[in-house]
Amino acid sequence: MNLTRDILKQYWGYPSFRPMQEEIVDSVIGGKDTLALLPTGGGKSICFQVPAMAMEGVCIVITPLISLMKDQVMHLKKIGIAAAAIFSGMHHNEIEIAYNQAAFGMLKFLYVSPERLLTKEFIEALKKMKVCLLAVDESHCISQWGYDFRPPYLKIAEIRQYIPNTPVMALTATATPKVVDDIQFRLGFKEKNVFQTSYERKNVTYNVIHEADKYGLMYRLLKKMEHGSGIVYVRSRKRTKAIADWLQSTGISASFYHAGLDTKTRDYRQQMWMEGKIKVIVATNAFGMGIDKPDVRLVVHLDLPDSLEAYFQEAGRAGRDLQPSEAFLLVADSDIKKLKDKLQSSYPELDKIKTIYNALGNYLQIPIGAGENQEYNFNINEFAQYYNFSLLEVYNSINLIEREGYIVTSEALQAPTKIHITASREDLYRFQIEYKEYDTLIKYMLRNLPGVLSDFVNIREETIFQKTGLPIDKIERQLKNLDKLNFLTYIPRSDKPKIQYLTERLDTKHFHLSKEVYNDRKNDAEKRIQAVIDFVNNDKECRSMQLLRYFGEDMKRRCGECDVCSSKNKKTLTQDEYQEISEIIINELKENETNIYDIIEILKTYREEKVITSIKWMLDNNIIKQDEEGILAINS
Repeated sequence: MNLTRDILKQYWGYPSFRPMQEEIVDSVIGGKDTLALLPTGGGKSICFQVPAMAMEGVCIVITPLISLMKDQVMHLKKIGIAAAAIFSGMHHNEIEIAYNQAAFGMLKFLYVSPERLLTKEFIEALKKMKVCLLAVDESHCISQWGYDFRPPYLKIAEIRQYIPNTPVMALTATATPKVVDDIQFRLGFKEKNVFQTSYERKNVTYNVIHEADKYGLMYRLLKKMEHGSGIVYVRSRKRTKAIADWLQSTGISASFYHAGLDTKTRDYRQQMWMEGKIKVIVATNAFGMGIDKPDVRLVVHLDLPDSLEAYFQEAGRAGRDLQPSEAFLLVADSDIKKLKDKLQSSYPELDKIKTIYNALGNYLQIPIGAGENQEYNFNINEFAQYYNFSLLEVYNSINLIEREGYIVTSEALQAPTKIHITASREDLYRFQIEYKEYDTLIKYMLRNLPGVLSDFVNIREETIFQKTGLPIDKIERQLKNLDKLNFLTYIPRSDKPKIQYLTERLDTKHFHLSKEVYNDRKNDAEKRIQAVIDFVNNDKECRSMQLLRYFGEDMKRRCGECDVCSSKNKKTLTQDEYQEISEIIINELKENETNIYDIIEILKTYREEKVITSIKWMLDNNIIKQDEEGILAINS
């Protein structure tokens, strides 16, 4: 009997693990600190969720992605596993309930953002918990050499003193060898322990095309895509809509997605795309995290990414079903200059950042020395206009202030209304008798909201109106009054972005950005951008080889498919050579069905790219066929 396989089957419905998942799970259950590097779509969550289910206690999961946090909690609850999440924007009563549930063994998974780790409330709650595993998602964020370094991640190692016998599991999709070592050092691994699958995606072809008419080429690529779906990535929210509208005008089914849209709209568009009702989604990099759509045939980048890590993750959303898929990075002459200019604007002068920090405190009316753990509604456009700041300067300054750990920002979450009845049934009954006008609402809550007496539940005012006939404004007014009388906790729905101060507001003479956040980070960003520039300008070496080398991995053979390989193939194969090679291939396959690598070995007197080009032509023209295992055969 294999406990972990039984758990996998019972809760997730999979009869077996994917490659390397079981070894990772066994390592964690064995109490070892473990770093798992699995590609996008490689099933990272299974690697900590399954062992946690096999161990006694709660698993604390640290992730910076609120949307992913909420999705995973929702999914775990759906399959019958108790889970909760704590993130910015939550009411303090919600947070207290989640901590208590974890302390009393009522939760199996507690998701927290890294900013919460060293708060007094979290530490006190942690001391009462039996923690079986500390899982760190997006663990490259802990390394200052990583492409998305976040200072709050450095706090993770500090909480290990409170759970000294608990193993740590770190997970990420992309990390250079330098980052791999740094993750283990920063998390205090007792010994190095890394599980890593190859970054190579044999079914995904990476192409870089230098083209002035990007729209025209994008259209032709999408039009050629007969089956499956596509993603078009851009770096501007405004352009997502413009491009989606243009594609619609050409007859291609498309919509757009970015973090500035409300949650309901984002969820609807994502679902329409997932179900194939929309063929193409035009998006910023906000789209893709946690999305596992198997049939993405094409990913097009219209703008240069600011790192190869980001590009590899985004392009890696193609071909999850292991079927042939393509990624195209379209480059115009001005793109490299734009990328360099963007880097400069991402790091405003230190004096400007200090000025914006001070203005922020004044705008939110926070006295110096106050504001710690307080949350404020914040409209970045109004703030920039009020002080006549450049919006880009404000955005990038706030980003750096956040990375230093002074504040944390949230996108508009469009959070639903939540209530938790804190009074006893007896007290509510007495109140109903005394105040008849509240009778309808209280009866509805007690009869239709299971769990409302023990935890927060989501409600929709529109549904209560439909069921009771109470006007929405009256429902809201009565809930507010019940909250004031301490009968319940009422958290109205909100769609406003927020800023939470993690420290008290500082006098500007005490405000500073550390060398790691500003100087080192800027230098590292320059190196990553140079790697992108080198990648798009290198038309002599296979694209897959270039990408794999960046991540510290060697690739023995060219892919034979990318723009570089295809260019070489065209130059090297004559008609006579094709005739000779194809005849040998057909004769061989008459005797034995085999894979492409064995064919290359048989034809080793010919250059490899010529053999690959011949095989590709024969496949394209249905002379031979290839099954899911990569075995070639004559097409009858």
